[in-house]
Amino acid sequence: MHTFDLTLDRLTKVEGSAALDIRVCENKVEYAHFKITEYKRFFTTAMKGKPIAALPQLLARICGTCSNAHLLASIEACEKALGITPSEQTIILRDLTMHGLIIRDHALHLYLFSLPDIYGKDAFLDFDENDPEQHQLLHDAFDIKAAGNFLATLIAGRSVHAIHPTIGGYLHFPDKAGIEEAVAKLQAIRPAVLRLIKVFEASPFHFDRKTNFMALVPENHYGYLAGSIKTSLGGVIPEEKFREHLERVVLPYSQASAYRHKGEAYMVGSLARMNLAKDLLHHETKASVPSTLDKFPSTDIYFNNIAQAVEILHSVDEAIEVLSTREIMPEPVVKTAPREAVGVGVVEAPRGTLYHKVAMGDDGIVKEGEVIVPTGQNQANIEEDIARLVEELIPVTPKEKIGFEIEKLIRAYDPCMSCATHFLKVSWL
Repeated sequence: MHTFDLTLDRLTKVEGSAALDIRVCENKVEYAHFKITEYKRFFTTAMKGKPIAALPQLLARICGTCSNAHLLASIEACEKALGITPSEQTIILRDLTMHGLIIRDHALHLYLFSLPDIYGKDAFLDFDENDPEQHQLLHDAFDIKAAGNFLATLIAGRSVHAIHPTIGGYLHFPDKAGIEEAVAKLQAIRPAVLRLIKVFEASPFHFDRKTNFMALVPENHYGYLAGSIKTSLGGVIPEEKFREHLERVVLPYSQASAYRHKGEAYMVGSLARMNLAKDLLHHETKASVPSTLDKFPSTDIYFNNIAQAVEILHSVDEAIEVLSTREIMPEPVVKTAPREAVGVGVVEAPRGTLYHKVAMGDDGIVKEGEVIVPTGQNQANIEEDIARLVEELIPVTPKEKIGFEIEKLIRAYDPCMSCATHFLKVSWL
């Protein structure tokens, strides 16, 4: 029987900072405290008193990784408050902006953070250029990220902190030469994405624990910007009613708010989206990886990484189709007078469902607002997974190796503590 405390002081290969305290008594985990320690940067307070037109670019600064998701969520919330209905072309451009983000961000996580674990490397740049397989993966990583960056820059002006999307439309539009170059780059990386999917399908890592999954699910295509919030238990939640269903939980050891649904932990992210909406994926994606999709729905947390790789392929395929078949023309930004109203914006950021809420006065000044990020929603589920994992490892794994196994599991979630916080300090207390 083992009784000990564990502290992970720094978790590596994740976005942001966090720590972990675990207490084990006679082989049972008394608690696992996943402490997000860089959350309170007061963005929701900073919203107050700002003109609503300034809000999206302010809130995009919450994160330097998925800033474009925050930008689009805030724009949607502001448009709902203002009574603006975006044009069909604007919706298409926003979809393309998200596809650029998904391609770039998922590639960052999978290649630089998760892949070294599979190959027994400390870091991605430790891969051997003289090994043909590792050489290929090195170049695939940079090619995929570059294509995602190019798409985002073409459509949104920047791959991070985009400048073209605005309330009511876009301020700039891609030209024909840029569109043709984007299509060529996306077509060129498709084989690399298929290789990436195979690598994560062959991963030896598995951790299975039944939980609830939640995601924004569109009606007729796999996307990230519209739909209803659905759960794997059969629940359907309108976007504007989200606050009636997400239960905020104050954790005294963490600066981030945790959340539960009907008193239970739940998971958001690529695995949740794939479990709930895989049938809506692009037809080319479904035709290319049918055996991969047969693995879903799944409760294996490591399958979140497979789902991320499939989402890269979907974003590549859908972006190619849209850019090849739709003519994009300049159009004016839709404008309207301010009014006293509340608006809610919900998008699927790379790491899961992201909520923005804004209350505006009739003078166009923000009275209050709220932001709920994916990693905060996953926090309770991560803690429950860690507790189960540690109890399974204690009888068969030396204590000094348990911390690394915990890190691998948390990395599978692809947490972003910049939004929610740097990883990982574990304390066995």
